[in-house]
Amino acid sequence: MKDQYRLIEFNLNGKDVACMVDCRASLTDMLRNDFRLTSVKKGCEVGECGACNVIIDGECFNSCIYLAVWVRGKHVRTLEGLMGPNGELSDIQQAFIDETAVQCGFCTPGFIMSAVEILETGKLYTRDELRKLLSGHLCRCTGYENILNAVEKTMKKRLGIVE
Repeated sequence: MKDQYRLIEFNLNGKDVACMVDCRASLTDMLRNDFRLTSVKKGCEVGECGACNVIIDGECFNSCIYLAVWVRGKHVRTLEGLMGPNGELSDIQQAFIDETAVQCGFCTPGFIMSAVEILETGKLYTRDELRKLLSGHLCRCTGYENILNAVEKTMKKRLGIVE
Protein backbone atom coordinates (compact mmCIF):
# COMPACT_ATOMS: atom_id res chain seq x y z
CA MET A 1 0.00 0.00 0.00
CA LYS A 2 3.03 2.29 0.01
CA ASP A 3 2.19 3.46 -3.52
CA GLN A 4 -1.38 4.42 -2.63
CA TYR A 5 -0.49 8.12 -2.29
CA ARG A 6 1.35 10.28 -4.78
CA LEU A 7 2.60 13.83 -4.76
CA ILE A 8 1.37 15.60 -7.86
CA GLU A 9 2.34 19.02 -9.11
CA PHE A 10 0.14 20.92 -11.54
CA ASN A 11 -1.16 24.37 -12.38
CA LEU A 12 -4.50 25.27 -10.82
CA ASN A 13 -6.22 28.44 -11.97
CA GLY A 14 -2.90 29.98 -12.99
CA LYS A 15 -0.91 28.98 -9.89
CA ASP A 16 1.57 26.13 -9.56
CA VAL A 17 0.44 23.82 -6.75
CA ALA A 18 1.35 20.46 -5.24
CA CYS A 19 -0.85 17.97 -3.46
CA MET A 20 -0.49 14.51 -1.94
CA VAL A 21 -3.41 12.46 -3.28
CA ASP A 22 -4.76 8.96 -2.99
CA CYS A 23 -4.28 7.30 -6.38
CA ARG A 24 -7.95 6.28 -6.31
CA ALA A 25 -9.30 9.81 -5.69
CA SER A 26 -11.26 11.63 -8.34
CA LEU A 27 -10.26 15.08 -9.48
CA THR A 28 -13.61 16.32 -8.11
CA ASP A 29 -12.75 15.10 -4.63
CA MET A 30 -9.25 16.59 -4.70
CA LEU A 31 -10.46 19.99 -5.94
CA ARG A 32 -13.27 20.17 -3.40
CA ASN A 33 -11.54 18.62 -0.38
CA ASP A 34 -7.94 19.75 -0.75
CA PHE A 35 -8.38 23.10 -2.51
CA ARG A 36 -11.91 24.02 -1.31
CA LEU A 37 -13.06 24.78 -4.87
CA THR A 38 -16.76 24.28 -4.33
CA SER A 39 -17.80 25.35 -7.82
CA VAL A 40 -16.88 21.79 -8.83
CA LYS A 41 -20.15 20.07 -8.00
CA LYS A 42 -20.68 16.43 -7.10
CA GLY A 43 -23.75 15.51 -9.11
CA CYS A 44 -23.99 12.03 -10.55
CA GLU A 45 -20.35 10.94 -9.97
CA VAL A 46 -20.49 8.84 -13.18
CA GLY A 47 -19.83 11.49 -15.85
CA GLU A 48 -23.45 11.97 -16.93
CA CYS A 49 -24.56 15.37 -15.60
CA GLY A 50 -21.65 17.76 -16.29
CA ALA A 51 -21.90 19.55 -12.93
CA CYS A 52 -18.24 18.77 -12.19
CA ASN A 53 -16.78 19.99 -15.49
CA VAL A 54 -13.36 21.61 -15.39
CA ILE A 55 -10.96 22.57 -18.16
CA ILE A 56 -7.74 20.59 -18.36
CA ASP A 57 -5.18 21.87 -20.87
CA GLY A 58 -7.94 23.67 -22.77
CA GLU A 59 -10.44 20.81 -22.92
CA CYS A 60 -13.48 20.17 -20.73
CA PHE A 61 -13.62 16.99 -18.68
CA ASN A 62 -16.00 15.50 -16.13
CA SER A 63 -13.76 15.67 -13.08
CA CYS A 64 -15.76 12.97 -11.29
CA ILE A 65 -14.43 10.29 -13.65
CA TYR A 66 -10.95 11.80 -14.05
CA LEU A 67 -8.39 10.60 -11.53
CA ALA A 68 -6.62 13.35 -9.59
CA VAL A 69 -3.19 11.83 -10.32
CA TRP A 70 -3.80 12.32 -14.05
CA VAL A 71 -3.43 16.11 -13.74
CA ARG A 72 0.28 15.88 -12.94
CA GLY A 73 2.01 18.57 -15.03
CA LYS A 74 -1.28 19.87 -16.51
CA HIS A 75 -3.19 23.14 -16.33
CA VAL A 76 -6.58 22.92 -14.61
CA ARG A 77 -9.19 25.69 -14.61
CA THR A 78 -12.31 25.85 -12.50
CA LEU A 79 -15.02 28.48 -12.31
CA GLU A 80 -13.03 30.24 -9.59
CA GLY A 81 -10.23 30.76 -12.12
CA LEU A 82 -12.46 32.80 -14.44
CA MET A 83 -12.73 35.80 -12.13
CA GLY A 84 -10.61 38.87 -12.71
CA PRO A 85 -7.90 40.01 -10.28
CA ASN A 86 -10.38 42.06 -8.27
CA GLY A 87 -13.11 39.41 -8.27
CA GLU A 88 -14.92 40.75 -11.32
CA LEU A 89 -16.96 38.26 -13.31
CA SER A 90 -15.95 37.04 -16.75
CA ASP A 91 -18.15 37.92 -19.72
CA ILE A 92 -19.78 34.47 -19.78
CA GLN A 93 -20.54 34.59 -16.06
CA GLN A 94 -22.13 38.02 -16.50
CA ALA A 95 -24.13 36.76 -19.48
CA PHE A 96 -25.59 33.97 -17.34
CA ILE A 97 -26.81 36.64 -14.93
CA ASP A 98 -28.05 38.98 -17.65
CA GLU A 99 -29.97 36.22 -19.44
CA THR A 100 -31.39 34.74 -16.23
CA ALA A 101 -29.63 31.47 -17.05
CA VAL A 102 -29.28 30.61 -13.37
CA GLN A 103 -32.10 29.03 -11.44
CA CYS A 104 -31.02 26.75 -8.60
CA GLY A 105 -27.41 27.20 -9.76
CA PHE A 106 -26.21 23.63 -9.25
CA CYS A 107 -25.49 22.98 -12.95
CA THR A 108 -24.23 26.49 -13.66
CA PRO A 109 -20.47 26.07 -13.03
CA GLY A 110 -20.28 23.03 -15.31
CA PHE A 111 -22.26 24.76 -18.05
CA ILE A 112 -20.04 27.82 -17.81
CA MET A 113 -16.86 25.75 -18.06
CA SER A 114 -18.18 24.03 -21.19
CA ALA A 115 -19.14 27.44 -22.55
CA VAL A 116 -15.58 28.66 -21.94
CA GLU A 117 -14.22 25.77 -24.00
CA ILE A 118 -16.71 26.58 -26.79
CA LEU A 119 -16.00 30.32 -26.71
CA GLU A 120 -12.24 29.87 -26.73
CA THR A 121 -12.41 28.15 -30.13
CA GLY A 122 -13.24 31.56 -31.63
CA LYS A 123 -15.76 29.90 -33.95
CA LEU A 124 -19.29 30.96 -34.80
CA TYR A 125 -21.70 28.15 -34.01
CA THR A 126 -25.37 27.85 -34.91
CA ARG A 127 -27.87 27.54 -32.09
CA ASP A 128 -28.31 23.84 -32.92
CA GLU A 129 -24.54 23.32 -32.78
CA LEU A 130 -24.40 25.08 -29.40
CA ARG A 131 -27.25 22.89 -28.17
CA LYS A 132 -25.30 19.78 -29.18
CA LEU A 133 -22.04 21.07 -27.66
CA LEU A 134 -23.81 21.68 -24.34
CA SER A 135 -25.76 18.41 -24.40
CA GLY A 136 -23.49 16.76 -21.83
CA HIS A 137 -25.19 18.72 -19.06
CA LEU A 138 -28.35 18.16 -17.10
CA CYS A 139 -30.31 21.10 -15.74
CA ARG A 140 -32.93 19.94 -13.30
CA CYS A 141 -34.71 23.30 -13.52
CA THR A 142 -34.99 23.07 -17.34
CA GLY A 143 -33.30 26.42 -17.91
CA TYR A 144 -31.76 25.34 -21.18
CA GLU A 145 -33.09 28.15 -23.39
CA ASN A 146 -31.67 30.91 -21.21
CA ILE A 147 -28.36 29.05 -20.96
CA LEU A 148 -28.23 28.84 -24.76
CA ASN A 149 -29.08 32.54 -24.95
CA ALA A 150 -26.18 33.41 -22.62
CA VAL A 151 -23.64 31.33 -24.55
CA GLU A 152 -24.86 32.58 -27.94
CA LYS A 153 -24.85 36.22 -26.78
CA THR A 154 -21.29 35.94 -25.45
CA MET A 155 -20.07 34.12 -28.57
CA LYS A 156 -21.47 36.79 -30.86
CA LYS A 157 -20.14 39.60 -28.68
CA ARG A 158 -16.63 38.11 -28.70
CA LEU A 159 -16.80 37.68 -32.47
CA GLY A 160 -17.99 41.28 -32.96
CA ILE A 161 -21.38 40.28 -34.35
CA VAL A 162 -24.01 42.86 -33.54
CA GLU A 163 -27.70 42.02 -33.81
